[in-house]
Amino acid sequence: MKKWFPGRVSLILPGLLLSQYGYAQLTLGAQLRTRTELRNGQGAPQPEGTAPAFFTSQRTRLMAGFSAYRIKLGLTVQDVRVWGQDASTINRTTTPDNNGFMLHEAWAEILLTDTVVKNKSLSLKIGRQELVYDDSRLLGNLDWLQQGRRHDAAVLKYESNSWSTHIGAAFNQNKENAGGTVYNATPPGNYTANTNGGNAYKSLEFLYVSRKLNKGNLSFLFLADQFSRYHIDSVEHVAVKTYEGAVNTRMTTGLFYTQAVNRFSCTAAAYQQFGTNGNGQTVSGSLLSASFFYSVNKTFSAGAGADYTSPDFDPLYGTPHKFWGSMDYFYVASGFGNKGLQDYYIKTKFKPNARWAVSGDVHEFYSASAITGIKKQFGTEADITANYTLTKMIGFEAGYSHFWSTATLSSPMVKNVKNAAANSNWAYISVNIRPEFLIK
Repeated sequence: MKKWFPGRVSLILPGLLLSQYGYAQLTLGAQLRTRTELRNGQGAPQPEGTAPAFFTSQRTRLMAGFSAYRIKLGLTVQDVRVWGQDASTINRTTTPDNNGFMLHEAWAEILLTDTVVKNKSLSLKIGRQELVYDDSRLLGNLDWLQQGRRHDAAVLKYESNSWSTHIGAAFNQNKENAGGTVYNATPPGNYTANTNGGNAYKSLEFLYVSRKLNKGNLSFLFLADQFSRYHIDSVEHVAVKTYEGAVNTRMTTGLFYTQAVNRFSCTAAAYQQFGTNGNGQTVSGSLLSASFFYSVNKTFSAGAGADYTSPDFDPLYGTPHKFWGSMDYFYVASGFGNKGLQDYYIKTKFKPNARWAVSGDVHEFYSASAITGIKKQFGTEADITANYTLTKMIGFEAGYSHFWSTATLSSPMVKNVKNAAANSNWAYISVNIRPEFLIK
């Protein structure tokens, strides 16, 4: 069954729609994903003697998609919470931090060219949507995080057999203002502003051009994001950021390449970042990445790769959990002193049948810049993940990660953890249930 709308949701009066548009189709779906975690130094080393954390989080989504002549609609609402975080007597109107219910996606895509134009299309997608490009390193939906990531944006898309060109833009405001465009970059809500947990952008523009190759792809990205300037005021002896109408502009541009030849596949990327970041600092950073994988046989594949990010580079709005270790020590909410990162890794995957898949990875992490008086090595991480598909709608996932950290990682110049344990670990088990229905 071919679906134009992968895994989306809810209640759109199917009887009325289908009677009015005999050629229309409606996709309904849901997701219930629980993740039980044991955290003993996930994100950053824990001080010696700290008790591990243990909890279960849950994401519940309702999704709907509607497709008719020259239009598609998508809707995703979700509730994200930790089991037991809010008792039935808590009023979440006055305790907004407990409110995990939100609109994840709500968009329309309008086909501007007539459908009789073969192999070419021009469309406009507007509304709250995920932005996912290439390998999700710089633009991804951050699906591992229960909240995920979305953007309020408009994207103009041109597609042909071998070329894709997308032009997107977003302009954020906190409310309907009577005057001015001052934007508070730390709006409330259960979501991260960007990959590094920094300021939310006030506006964003990007150009993405992709060329399909024989069993591969080559793409170009130029992205500019603007951040509200601010100054520090003292309110009752407490420093408070006051945001202004002027902006700082940061720009990121580069190439992504992937190619497969028989059993061999390779990926490479290079990006440059310049301009001024959200804190008003001039940046000049780069990201370089290269990897290869080889399918030994139908069940086993292995490969190796290396990533380099300079101290000034910020990986924007991507999915770091996919690249820099499952324990999320780098380029997530917990900073590491703006030292940049070198990551050398080996990855393996074993898939004995259609139901089972097991992967094992090892990362060796170093600082990309010198650190006065100490060595550059951050540590070693080993990750193992197992997936089992019970049915098309029910899946199980379990994982274990271990991090052997150095004194450099916990030093004041990096993670700044006093009396840090040298060994950290993290384990989880997840149940993912995704029913989907297509109504024609």
